[in-house]
Amino acid sequence: MRTAQPPHPDLPGAKWQKSSHSTGSQHEKEFCVEVAPVGDTGHAIRDSKDPQGAVLRLRPGDLKSLIARLK
Repeated sequence: MRTAQPPHPDLPGAKWQKSSHSTGSQHEKEFCVEVAPVGDTGHAIRDSKDPQGAVLRLRPGDLKSLIARLK
């Protein structure tokens, strides 16, 4: 993963990470998300094409569960 730069207005200090898969084909870029840890409260997920848009907040442990279900 690599660090993404645009801040989100609700999470200005978040360190967003973009998947290394987003550097591939145009099709892969269409479905890329970024993830940021949010203190002790879990993680935030956003669409890399809309960094100022909606953010999904997950409690601790939920990101791991989400990834397992998506595989």
